[in-house]
Amino acid sequence: MDTEGSGKNTGQRRTGAHIFAAALKRHGVEVIFGQSIPAALFLATPEYGIRQVGYRAENAGTYMADAYARLSHKVAVVTAQNGPAATLLVAGLAECYKASVPVVAVVQDVHRKMTDKNAFQELDHLDLFKGVSKWTRRVTDIDRLDDYIDMAFTAAASGRPGPVVIIVPIDLFNEAAPQHPRRHASSLGHFPLDRTVAAPEAIEEAARLLAGAAAPLIIAGGGVHISDAAREVAALQDAACLPVATTAMGKGAVSEDHELSLGVVGYFMGARGRTRHLRDMVAGADVILLIGNRTNQNGTDSWSLYPQEAKYIHLDIDSQEVGRNYDALRLVGDAKLTLQALTAAMKRQDLGKRRGARSAIAARIAAAHETWQSEVQQTLDLNARPIRPERLMLDLDSLLTPETIVVSDASYSSIWVANFLKARAVGARFVTPRGLAGLGWGFPYAVGAKIARPEAPVFALVGDGGFAHVWSELETARRMGANVVLVVLNNEILGYEKHAEKTLFGDYSDACDFKPVDHAAIARACGCEGVRIENPADFLPALKHAFSADNTTVIDVITEQRAYPPVTMFDGQKNLDY
Repeated sequence: MDTEGSGKNTGQRRTGAHIFAAALKRHGVEVIFGQSIPAALFLATPEYGIRQVGYRAENAGTYMADAYARLSHKVAVVTAQNGPAATLLVAGLAECYKASVPVVAVVQDVHRKMTDKNAFQELDHLDLFKGVSKWTRRVTDIDRLDDYIDMAFTAAASGRPGPVVIIVPIDLFNEAAPQHPRRHASSLGHFPLDRTVAAPEAIEEAARLLAGAAAPLIIAGGGVHISDAAREVAALQDAACLPVATTAMGKGAVSEDHELSLGVVGYFMGARGRTRHLRDMVAGADVILLIGNRTNQNGTDSWSLYPQEAKYIHLDIDSQEVGRNYDALRLVGDAKLTLQALTAAMKRQDLGKRRGARSAIAARIAAAHETWQSEVQQTLDLNARPIRPERLMLDLDSLLTPETIVVSDASYSSIWVANFLKARAVGARFVTPRGLAGLGWGFPYAVGAKIARPEAPVFALVGDGGFAHVWSELETARRMGANVVLVVLNNEILGYEKHAEKTLFGDYSDACDFKPVDHAAIARACGCEGVRIENPADFLPALKHAFSADNTTVIDVITEQRAYPPVTMFDGQKNLDY
């Protein structure tokens, strides 16, 4: 690899910016999400074949980097200037921190001679990022720049992956580079960086428990995708005849067409939920294998879904997550390698009980799914106006292929996706911001996903509340050629907030209602395609056209305000029907 760049400016003075760009290339970086700062770095990176994706707002740029990392399995890089721009990185890094996504944030700081003198937009960035970063350092010596870049990538990609921040004073980027020989460190820009296996005796004990259980169950979380271990989960499912459920972030860990796949479980199991009639299968499990699963509030329906009396086996790269909420047999290690070892151990067990139970388990899952489909058809008017989101999801599901990447915003959008779109292949990608579940991620996620996987069709589902955070990135998508299909559920309310307030308080605050907005017109004003849908029969043709278009398309769908997805807290709430 030519770490010195293309050579087109070899006669120019090499600076700290060139050291930085060469280090990024060494670590396999092909894309940086950044606006205009650090300018010296962005003027140097083209020499090293690194592409700049210029976002419109720093928070959206961080969301793009998040999705890019998840889908490329490369450590993503995002940049910002000191002060207010840096503060806008916090929300995106917080999601990455909770969701274990490796992102290197490069923050340009004030001149070293101006430190602690109230320079323009000076801020204590070390304190700013303390709660949302695995590792934060400020470089003060150009001789250490390579060292710190290597440390940043190592911290981001090793152990439990996550975001890191490297702070570089503006003058260091412009300082003349020393003439010592360049480094030849190995590339550190992929993840997981170091794969480890859980203790062999623990793996053997886990195999014994699963083989002898009366009602075993696997619940796979987002850590499966971070480890790139979906094929290993599927292999264990088949080899040991084990039923598999997933969390929202784990969706796609197994094919949901598989006869032993339940679907997404958690607080999404309310009325008309796809897995509603499989709740007893979760609650009645006697041995549960948790894989990359944080056992968080939403995934466990406020810790009411998982049975207290079951025996748990918990596999995670982070030893502090293992057994956090449920005492468990500890499998601390990388999911991919540990599942390979566990599958081998299972094959050494007597699996007669597992094979004998397979047909009955498959029949139970199939019956539950058929009941769900019948409920949706019989209890909803799928031709109603305003349009039911369930109708849109059923139409969309008919077009999805195993190659389609689906992203969504938080709130209702994630729940519609989890329940109504089927993972048709092992490792299918459904990218949702469930680490912290903030609004505004959906559309930037789609842009980042398309840049990571330009050959794949990318679909995004957002609500009008979340989309309002990031309208400006339509221009980014057009300028960068990141053509995606975006559906806006336009119900003129903050749906989850309004329905939750009515459930908890019997009333709702004024901020829940919006004035009408034509999102299709906004898209057209930005040079993208924009279609407004009010008749449900018009949606599927519009969707087919959007997937074949050579531009980003926004489909603005007027949807029913009273429609809410299968959240368990809404069950039986009559005041939500008006």
